[in-house]
Amino acid sequence: MRKTKSHLHTSLFIAVLFVLAGAWAVAQSGLDAPKPTAATALEDLNWRGGDAAMPPLTDSMVDVNSSFRRTLLSKGMALRFISQEQYAQDLAQAPVPADSQAFVGDHPFESAMMNPIFTADLHQLGLRHAQLNVSGIWNWVSWEPAGPKVLDLWTLYLYKEFGKDRVEIKAGYNSNDLEFTGMQVGGSTASGVQGVYAVLPYEVGMAFFPLTAPQFNLKVNGPSHTYVKTGAQRSLDAAGGPATEARNHSGLRFDPKGDKLLLLEEAGYRRAPSATERETWFRAGYLHNSTLYMDQANGRQEKGNHAAFALMDVQLTRPDPLKPWQGLYLGGSAMTAASKFNAYDRYYEARLYKFAPFQKRQGDVVSLLSTYTEHSKYFTDPLVAAGKTVWRNSGSVTGSYNIHVAPGNYLSLGLSYIRGAAITPRVDDTLTFAASYTVFF
Repeated sequence: MRKTKSHLHTSLFIAVLFVLAGAWAVAQSGLDAPKPTAATALEDLNWRGGDAAMPPLTDSMVDVNSSFRRTLLSKGMALRFISQEQYAQDLAQAPVPADSQAFVGDHPFESAMMNPIFTADLHQLGLRHAQLNVSGIWNWVSWEPAGPKVLDLWTLYLYKEFGKDRVEIKAGYNSNDLEFTGMQVGGSTASGVQGVYAVLPYEVGMAFFPLTAPQFNLKVNGPSHTYVKTGAQRSLDAAGGPATEARNHSGLRFDPKGDKLLLLEEAGYRRAPSATERETWFRAGYLHNSTLYMDQANGRQEKGNHAAFALMDVQLTRPDPLKPWQGLYLGGSAMTAASKFNAYDRYYEARLYKFAPFQKRQGDVVSLLSTYTEHSKYFTDPLVAAGKTVWRNSGSVTGSYNIHVAPGNYLSLGLSYIRGAAITPRVDDTLTFAASYTVFF
């Protein structure tokens, strides 16, 4: 046990030293380079290096040419503030009491989130192609299992590029759900999935918004649009998000007792859309956790929890070569996790979505998704033996429309038909309406 803990400390500590040493070397060689001016591209200060992307910093309620933005930009800094409110309710059944709900929308569900993000390009320290990202998070939910409720650190990391963007490194505190797998529809946080969502990587310990964990991620961009990515992250608590928050209220604890090393691997092919080519993105990977999880097959705490994933998205149409990202896309996902450790052990998704579905709605996204999730027999069999009703699997169909209401304003509306919305009890089929409003300042 002490050996595993020492291995975690050593791996992450060496990783941090490596990136800081590389950054320092570049800083020394760039001390005589001219410092960027106010003309520095604002987007260089946006979220960098992840599988998911945030909307452009120019897509904001605060004018990019305002004195506030220009003053920060002249110093190589940016400040973004994100606010989101969500609501969900099952329309097929009467609401149950708050203390009896089994799934999101069983009782009217509400959530709210506020997320300030500060970034700096570090040119005043002589660093080039680098970024410091610091942010906090307040997240509130009306039903704790859909949470957790938090008020803590979200990100505190250094991002650095080497070799003309061939190598990218992130070291510090972060959420890996934006770094690996790319589960967001269209790869953007502004058009995320409505309805049933793949949770298998989170079961295996991946840090997910709004939770953070110390980690080190390395991405190598190869020839012909290929890439490989590896990560070392301190695992979240084996009991899930609420347990992680209960043990680490600030998010800053480096190594809570029992949380060991999670290794993440991903390889892919990602060709961006252009005037001559349509977008294609394939990625596949593997997660392995050395944290002790309850082995439901023998009732003992054991290591070895793991998951694998493969996703692909292809652009079918490109109606306007001057706006190559617009058009119709088709995508699919397949994920698997160790059945003896995880309640959800198989996940499959098919998705069809379109950017700019109407000529006058260039910033909107419409999507149709179908999902199928299998529930582990090691979790359902004991429930049946105890006299409880269960769903052995679940399926859903979700239609959603994401409206770009105004600069920095997004309204997302979705309707999901779900068969098997909870593992237990065996609830009736649901028709869940979900709405979210997100503002980027």
